[in-house]
Amino acid sequence: MKYEVIIYWSGEDERFIAEVPELAGCLADGPTYAQALSAAEAVAGEWIETARAAGRPIPEPRGRLRYA
Repeated sequence: MKYEVIIYWSGEDERFIAEVPELAGCLADGPTYAQALSAAEAVAGEWIETARAAGRPIPEPRGRLRYA
């Protein structure tokens, strides 16, 4: 997957949260960093398949932010 994934710990949920900001609403969670990343990759694939089937545009991966 070429999309950026942001992973952070949620103390409230006691899980790692993985967001794919370029795919609106695409996020997943897991008890470990690796499991959250794996879940995000699976959900992103489903997001893209669903968008493609519905004829919606699929954003091009932007890559890493070069500056803030």
